[in-house]
Amino acid sequence: MIIDDKYDLNDFVASEDSFMKKHNNIYISNEQVNILKKYNIDINKFNNINELIFAIEEYLNNSNEYVEELDHVSQTLSEYNYYANTNK
Repeated sequence: MIIDDKYDLNDFVASEDSFMKKHNNIYISNEQVNILKKYNIDINKFNNINELIFAIEEYLNNSNEYVEELDHVSQTLSEYNYYANTNK
């Protein structure tokens, strides 16, 4: 839907893949799950978000190249974990 000549409403609406959903007791988006699958990280192996973040960081540390999208997933999950699970 075009708002005016400059803006398209679709540019402002997040895709369904970017919404966080519960997968195996971990809140994560479908987009992030697909990135993890790309690097053979199976979310179903992990019982909590901390285990998943640790596995991603371990993968990044053992990788010969910097994987920006995987690093972004790790950072996003870490931020979510901090704000959702830290007593303030």
